[in-house]
Amino acid sequence: MTAPGDGPPRRADEASPLQQIRDALGSLSGATRRVADTILSSPAEAGRSSITVLAARAEASAATVTRLAALLGYSGYPALRAAIATEYGRGVQGGWERDIGSVINPADPPEQVLTVLASAQSRALRNAMGSIDLAAAAQVADRMATASRIHVFGEWGDAIPARELTIRLLRIGRPTWFHEGRQASQVATSLMHRGDVALAVDRSGNDPVAQDFLARAAARGAFTAVITGTPDSATAARAEAVLFTGARENSTWTDHFAGRSSDTLMASLLWVLVAQRTPEALAEAFVSLHGPAPEPDR
Repeated sequence: MTAPGDGPPRRADEASPLQQIRDALGSLSGATRRVADTILSSPAEAGRSSITVLAARAEASAATVTRLAALLGYSGYPALRAAIATEYGRGVQGGWERDIGSVINPADPPEQVLTVLASAQSRALRNAMGSIDLAAAAQVADRMATASRIHVFGEWGDAIPARELTIRLLRIGRPTWFHEGRQASQVATSLMHRGDVALAVDRSGNDPVAQDFLARAAARGAFTAVITGTPDSATAARAEAVLFTGARENSTWTDHFAGRSSDTLMASLLWVLVAQRTPEALAEAFVSLHGPAPEPDR
């Protein structure tokens, strides 16, 4: 392979100019190295700077900038600058779409962002309405209503609906514990026995800790269930009851955020179904919080 100092290197049509510069750093020195470092330190600025501005920032001459472009195989600085601008823009957009999603753009006003998020959540809830297995939900609620102990597991974002469900169940007198992390979940499962319920929330369906939690709980005789966006996942295979929320796991945050709405809906459904099966506990909880209801006027 031709070294940068020996003439223009061979490069693919879609070669990244920023990666070319990184690869060439070891062979550069002096003013040429300063120009390269300046470009890498702020590719967005380099992609819109004139040759004189870039040279001034690098404390080099315009001829040095041109020499670097030639070493990298470009016809001149304008061609290098265009390649840098294209590459940087592609990277920013790709990162945005990978993490946020393509339905929201970086320049969208707040009202547009709110509209998109609300629409995504609304769509997720409609999907949940058509996908939730009510018989499975009722089965899990039946178990929870009579369980000796209820253990709920969830990590990171999965912990949000899991904690909410735990708090609501405690409010109506159900003996419920929330767990996250491998060590805590293993301690919890070591104390389980037949008559307990172990419920995991695992939207992605690929959390090995959730899978271990359900496997250990099942080995101790507990009834196992999972709330998930991936019903054909490894975690789902570990559970006796799979509560698919209707919003499948996706890599973008927009879809993941929408899926959380369906997770919360499922957790809320379980809580209300349990409350229906233990109305006396709900009444006792109300009295403990608000006092007895006033006697009606006679």
